[in-house]
Amino acid sequence: MSRNEIQLMNGWEFTLKEPEDSNFEAVNLPHDWAIHAPINRNMKQGEAQGFRDRWGIGWYRRNLVFQEIREGYVYQLQFDGVYENSTVWVNGREAGGRKYGYSRFTLDITDYIHPGDNLILVKVDNTSFPADRWYSGAGIYRTVKLLELNKHHLKPEDIQVKTAIHGDTGAVTIMTGVSSLVKACISDGALRMTGESENGTIRIEIPQVKLWSPEQPHLYPLELSLYEGNQVVDTYELRIGVRDIQMIAGKGMFINGKMTKIKGFCIHQDAGCLGVAVPSEIWKERLLQFKAMGCNAIRTAHHIPASELLDLCDELGMLVYEEPFDKWTGGSYRRYFETEWQGDLECMVRRDRNHPSIFMWGVGNEVENQGQESMLKILKMLKEHLVTLDDTRPVSYAMNPHFKYESNVDLSKVKDIQQFVDEVSDTEIYNSDERVERIRRIAELVDVIGCNYQEQWYPAIHKAVPDKLILGTETFQYFRGHPDQMQNFSEEVPWMDVEKHDYVIGGMLWTGIDYLGESMGYPAKGWAGSLFWTNNERKPLSYLYQSYWTEEPMVYLAVMDYSLQDEGAKEHWDAPRYASHWNFPQFNKTVIPYMIATNCEEVTVDLNGKPFYVNKPSSYPNRMITGFLPYSPGTITVRGYISGQEVCTYTLKTAGPAVKLGFDSEELRLEAKEGYHTFFTVRAKDSGDIPVFRESSKVSFRVTGPAEIVAVDNGDLCSSEAYDRHWMHMYRGCVSTVLRFTGERGRVVLSAYSEGMAPGQLVIHVI
Repeated sequence: MSRNEIQLMNGWEFTLKEPEDSNFEAVNLPHDWAIHAPINRNMKQGEAQGFRDRWGIGWYRRNLVFQEIREGYVYQLQFDGVYENSTVWVNGREAGGRKYGYSRFTLDITDYIHPGDNLILVKVDNTSFPADRWYSGAGIYRTVKLLELNKHHLKPEDIQVKTAIHGDTGAVTIMTGVSSLVKACISDGALRMTGESENGTIRIEIPQVKLWSPEQPHLYPLELSLYEGNQVVDTYELRIGVRDIQMIAGKGMFINGKMTKIKGFCIHQDAGCLGVAVPSEIWKERLLQFKAMGCNAIRTAHHIPASELLDLCDELGMLVYEEPFDKWTGGSYRRYFETEWQGDLECMVRRDRNHPSIFMWGVGNEVENQGQESMLKILKMLKEHLVTLDDTRPVSYAMNPHFKYESNVDLSKVKDIQQFVDEVSDTEIYNSDERVERIRRIAELVDVIGCNYQEQWYPAIHKAVPDKLILGTETFQYFRGHPDQMQNFSEEVPWMDVEKHDYVIGGMLWTGIDYLGESMGYPAKGWAGSLFWTNNERKPLSYLYQSYWTEEPMVYLAVMDYSLQDEGAKEHWDAPRYASHWNFPQFNKTVIPYMIATNCEEVTVDLNGKPFYVNKPSSYPNRMITGFLPYSPGTITVRGYISGQEVCTYTLKTAGPAVKLGFDSEELRLEAKEGYHTFFTVRAKDSGDIPVFRESSKVSFRVTGPAEIVAVDNGDLCSSEAYDRHWMHMYRGCVSTVLRFTGERGRVVLSAYSEGMAPGQLVIHVI
């Protein structure tokens, strides 16, 4: 036997009290204790942490049974992330831990274990203040593994794979990290390409190579075998992608010779009702929805993500901009920066540099003293150290649009670093030339200029730094700034700047999906200025971006409805209050504003069969058709045309009273897999199966068969209803539940009930 990796996700116990036997309760990993903490509007750092009173020290324990301790082997515990300040004991002896909650750490426990029962005890100290300025969760919220390895073994973090393309041939260079003999095998169906190490390096050529790209994310299995004499003592497997990414000044980013624009989302790591304990299948659902609307990239803002997320991005063809931390000597990371920055930066790069999905590294976001000598010194230090670990990708830094003159501010005494960075004060730089000069200083140290909310200054930046490309590392979803000020509310969608300039390689919206924390004030528990609600439901503006980012003909209509509640979005990150319904019982012939998103050449609109003339999308500055319709209950029909032919249709109908509940499907099949999680959404419907958007009744869920209800979520960040129940009120006519499957085969029946409505039922065949 060589390498043996066992996931340790079950069999854990947890307590927030003293670590005594009577206090522990059984839990499964991943686990986030903060998501079930009570709502407290007066808690310390409440806005940042979603008003969940999550401060405290948690304890986890697990019994680990070894039938034998193999001589010549080492045993390791690997934690992909524990938030935060963790300490691990094995049989009462301290084995190690990690301060930063997003970094993987691996502990050698060989000398601490024995045959039979072994007690693993983990302390998670979540009392340091401040925590992140977004909801960070608390606990062992990522994958834990037991590694059983020959004492002579390969270390994945020491392995580096580089690829190149020569005509139809792919060249793969593998640095093994060891001087011993290593043999490599790359498979492609029946074709096997092999090589062995020379001084720690292996070179293999792949004929008729299949390239990795967002459109066709081809992956090759790579197997590395470490030899001791004639015997294989360790085998390590990974998946690699062969691709070529070039940044050409003034022309753009090219993947395998094809000019590619980044159509991206910034994302945080929580998933609403699950907190930060997010299984990979939930992320797969999200990424597939992102890709369906044309998104091809994510920015893991602002920390190292779960390793499973990057595996999915490799598999699905999602480009990744990855960064290790937010602020440097200010903000929540200031308590770690001086002693931990190097280890945390190395953790990110050494763990993740073999993922073909990663196209760029970031080394920071909106830091203090931006463009000043103290900041430039740190930026240079981070960049220079990163390229010693990986010189195959460009490195950037995400600039805040605010720049300040030098001042003697003690950052250790600044309570709200983001407010300090953003606030307009007497040190603010307003002069455009001086601002661009600060940007030029930063641009000298990075490979691509990362701009947060600076589309209005792109031409001036490019004129000052023509040899560097620009990436909108954060952009507003709808509004664009004016050259004389950062925020403005004219209808100029920032994506238009990406289309207009070749030297702009793309934009990443803040954010793709609503997240917990960074609230603008109670009762909002999170950030609502996104294209998806937390239960994965799409918002109307997502269809506008689909019209920009996809070629498959589509057309969509939404209407303005300012009777809807304020979700707490920050003004410039917000969007007009469009909604997907045609129910205005308070109106009689009143004209209602609408928007139409389409990638077609022409569009027609009719209301109850009566046509209304609209201009071509190309005649509107954002290609978003706007107008008014007189309210009359019935059906709006929108048709899209290309070359005079109808290619797509969308209808919006007035709904009657809600009389029943219905899932998006009545029956489906899933493969049996222990711990598998997924969202299921039920909707209020009228007698004609039209969704009833305004319904907000309480819905209760029940499940039978080999599955359990884990959480409920309706996407409403202003609600204070608990996530860990079997009921919740509908929001915008729907509510979702997350099921966890046991891994057993069988028939699962998920039912939804609401007073006065026929129940909904979904049958899931687990096979």
